[in-house]
Amino acid sequence: MENIPTNLETPAAWKGSEMNSSTQLWIWQLQENESKELLLATKEFLQAGVPLENISKYNFKLTTLGKKLSLIKDDLTNGIGFRVIRGLDINNLTREEIATIFMGIGAHIGVPRSQNAKGHLLGHVRNVGADVSNNNSRIYQTNQRQTFHTDSADVVALICLQTAQEGGESLLVSAETIYNEMLKRRPDLAKLLFENIATDKRGEIEAGKKPYFSIPVFSWYKEKLSVIYQRQYIESAQRFKEVPTLTPLHVEALDLFDELANDSSLNISMQLEKGDMQFVHNHSMLHDRGSFIDWPQVEKRRHLLRLWLSVPEDRELPDIFSERFGTTTVGNRGGIMLENTKPHVPLD
Repeated sequence: MENIPTNLETPAAWKGSEMNSSTQLWIWQLQENESKELLLATKEFLQAGVPLENISKYNFKLTTLGKKLSLIKDDLTNGIGFRVIRGLDINNLTREEIATIFMGIGAHIGVPRSQNAKGHLLGHVRNVGADVSNNNSRIYQTNQRQTFHTDSADVVALICLQTAQEGGESLLVSAETIYNEMLKRRPDLAKLLFENIATDKRGEIEAGKKPYFSIPVFSWYKEKLSVIYQRQYIESAQRFKEVPTLTPLHVEALDLFDELANDSSLNISMQLEKGDMQFVHNHSMLHDRGSFIDWPQVEKRRHLLRLWLSVPEDRELPDIFSERFGTTTVGNRGGIMLENTKPHVPLD
């Protein structure tokens, strides 16, 4: 890590206070002709009878939008690291039509990856009352605060189907900004986060593999700083006897990382509206979700669909990432694939 700059100055090294006043940098408002193109592409795709798991930019054709989505892809991987597409009216669309639009847009950015051992290419983010005390549970299946983390793919995308009655805001923070601030305060602690740290796989274990992976929180590779982080899973990995016990200094480093991530001057908070699509680059950003209160009516309860995408022409990653991503091959990495996992698209 000797060659890492003492201050990273890239488009992704932003502060929330800056982004809050520059929404034109990250919100793209769909125009009427662009919405029509999406609806036409959806109609043609569904009429062709192609299974949703086989959607691609070649069978979901976007002559005009495709060029803009290429720019968004570049902004995710080389720019500020996140974008929101706003203005899609989903009120009169079926779940299949919404999923097709969302996955079709995603296919112009990357290739969908399985999000769990069941092979779900399309995830459902909603409160199903999961027990957070269970080491194999997922916090996104509750209404509790998630805490800042990254997912196991190049890009994570969401589309909002229903908002909560109260709360549930989406939060983002730049890993490069956290790194810069750690260097200012405690460079000794920043250095520790370049060491391997065990993270729990929460029961989704590939054949012959360990129930955890060991990757540094910060990795510097080919002039890029990449992050992989989930504090709760780092802590639950301590249940395995072979995992080294976190030292007090490592805990202090993780605490400082969390403190900076939660600094409201560094992160950005947004409330996704119905039909909004959010795209986040996992290697440069961390994301979070606030706790929420749901509607009493089942049909109105908070519900988002999620994609994990492997992005062609994204950055190269160090070999150690293959512990979680399966491979580091650009455009074909990330996701969770076990021995009997068969990718498919659940609509409910």
